Amino acid sequence: METGYIVVTVAAALWVGFSAFALLRRVSWVADPLVRYGVPRTWWTPLGLIKAAGAAGLLAGLFVPVIGILAAIGLILYFLGAIVTVLRAGSYGTVVFPVLYLVPVAVALGLGIA
Repeated sequence: METGYIVVTVAAALWVGFSAFALLRRVSWVADPLVRYGVPRTWWTPLGLIKAAGAAGLLAGLFVPVIGILAAIGLILYFLGAIVTVLRAGSYGTVVFPVLYLVPVAVALGLGIA
């Protein structure tokens, strides 16, 4: 199970880190939906930095487990907020995207706690 935990955690961290990078770089496939969802542009940098910190925390958790657990909990809350934002905007067809980030983080948390 140790190997599975490491693989899932590293994959989740890379996936979330890529998302943070895309948001911080204002890549159109990330920025355009945020405009449609009504997320203020002033929030984009802080949201990207939160994701980047969460990704780094997941990796740090491989060495200091409590950091990884806290990072995973924070990211789960982040992506639950993203799901709520998408649903409130009525963009039901795109709700799958925050879920795709939430699931690997939740699995990493579960494996880390187990």
